[in-house]
Amino acid sequence: MFFSPTTFIGIDPTAGKKPFAYAAIDPARQLLALGQDNMDTILAFAAGQSQAIVAVCSPFCPNQGLMENEKVRQELSPPPKPGRWTDFRVAEYLLRQRNIKIPKTPSKIQDCPGWVQKGFILYARLKEIGYRQYPSEGASRQFLEVYPHGCYAVLLGQNPLLKHTLEGRLQRQLCLYEQRLNVADPMRFFEEITRHRLLNGVLPFEELRSPQELDALAATYTAWMSTLHPNQITMLGDPVEGQIVLPGVELKERY
Repeated sequence: MFFSPTTFIGIDPTAGKKPFAYAAIDPARQLLALGQDNMDTILAFAAGQSQAIVAVCSPFCPNQGLMENEKVRQELSPPPKPGRWTDFRVAEYLLRQRNIKIPKTPSKIQDCPGWVQKGFILYARLKEIGYRQYPSEGASRQFLEVYPHGCYAVLLGQNPLLKHTLEGRLQRQLCLYEQRLNVADPMRFFEEITRHRLLNGVLPFEELRSPQELDALAATYTAWMSTLHPNQITMLGDPVEGQIVLPGVELKERY
């Protein structure tokens, strides 16, 4: 059990060569930080926390081949058909069975996309500054893996709209607002739309967060849940190759 004050940090490296998006909240879900910066700056922020949970929007490690093990396969529900799903991580298979699409993680680092390789480096550097893989009893600083699309699916009860669309961003920010995260009510966006603004293409995007920031915020909320409400989360997969943490305990069979 953690004691206050604990900082909850979400990091999204999916921007690739661009700066990572990150967010941080306190136990009261008040924003401490939100924006984009390079890995070194974000790690310095994480290193400065005496107690923290960092949620990373990236695979923990390459595919370790567990889905090729017949014993592992037979313990899954539902068990995969012979010869199928061998190139997925266990967590990825379990999400796909619920109709939550997730990219498969290759077994070789060099075959992974650039943002995934950046994620591996991030995890390694978090270990170097004293962070341990969640759940580690007694460790004051821990990290965990999240999949934002899956987080939003669980919170919404259905797969979210595409994150790079206006409606997808509005939906995600409204979802976080409904979870009492300290973000602006996205419904104000519609209140600010006037005939003049619409005709001139000047829309009020000021308080609407970017897709990367919204993913980082979803990760932050999941980190908060994992500590303050650990009986209300679900961990899918095997610790050896990374468990994905979801902010809900009663998952639907299909989203």
